[in-house]
Amino acid sequence: MDYSKENQNWDSLSYVEKNHQLYLKQKALLDQFLEKGAISQAQHDKSLHDLIEKMDKKE
Repeated sequence: MDYSKENQNWDSLSYVEKNHQLYLKQKALLDQFLEKGAISQAQHDKSLHDLIEKMDKKE
């Protein structure tokens, strides 16, 4: 993986775009946890709700 290229791409994003990318990564991680049975549906839903609330406050 070319981290310097990844960092350049990240640096070119706006604040809102960075927040959106972080949201997508966090949501994907939550979805993986649910899929693998590491968390319950209720835990997934609560965590996703909390994530959405935090993201809304940042924008």
